Amino acid sequence: MIVQFDAELWLWDARKLDSWTFVSLPADASQEIRELTEGPRRGFGAVRVRVTIGSSTWATSIFPDSKSGCYVLPVKKAVRRAEELHPGEVAEVSVEVL
Repeated sequence: MIVQFDAELWLWDARKLDSWTFVSLPADASQEIRELTEGPRRGFGAVRVRVTIGSSTWATSIFPDSKSGCYVLPVKKAVRRAEELHPGEVAEVSVEVL
């Protein structure tokens, strides 16, 4: 399953200088992924994925967010630098469930 969407980068904890930066997957895609990956999951409900943003592709995990009901994707600093992305900006994201 591959999901493509545009999403705004946001900080998990804005009080820290080097906070974790995420994008949220759309609600409908999150529901499809939840149905596709029913059964035992990795720690924190993580789902392994391959992500592409711009020319950067990497393997990581998405995590369920109990507040929004959507999965969230951490966007590592190396990718943000390579793609010149900052919190508040919108990125084109492709997520492939592995």
